[in-house]
Amino acid sequence: MPRSVHTVAAENVSATLTVAVPAARVFAVLADPTTHSAIDGTGWVQEAVDRAPLTEVEQIFRMDMYHADHPNGGYQVANKVHVLDPPRAIGWLTGYDPKGDGHLEFGGWFWRYDLARFGPSETEVTLTYDWSAVPQSIREYLQFPPFGPEHLSNSLHHLAELAAPTSRA
Repeated sequence: MPRSVHTVAAENVSATLTVAVPAARVFAVLADPTTHSAIDGTGWVQEAVDRAPLTEVEQIFRMDMYHADHPNGGYQVANKVHVLDPPRAIGWLTGYDPKGDGHLEFGGWFWRYDLARFGPSETEVTLTYDWSAVPQSIREYLQFPPFGPEHLSNSLHHLAELAAPTSRA
């Protein structure tokens, strides 16, 4: 049975899961935006708009989202890769295009996966959601984190299922 742990700090939350999958395979699943809706533990991520694999820092990839409390229900985020160290780490900042003119703004929160190899076929995966750079103006109308810590653990379990050798991801 995989080990799963989650922790909540002042301005971030993380979860760790050890999976019986090589780090390179886990990384490949994370670098594929088309898998993110299946990985997501909140159910908010709907579909990848930009489907190209994540291959470089500063790369932008957009995702269609849905949240019942969002004014429009459905909306789109633009993520910017800010960590890419195959097969050890991958992370992105979440932003949006407020005016629809292509100028992206980022709210100060990010997602990061850190992978530690435990031999040839086992990997410890830590998922961190960090909101330490969110300005007060955003904190006045958004609560952080916007979900419970179990959502990160759920995401890691979904990732483990997708990355498993029998998966088609």
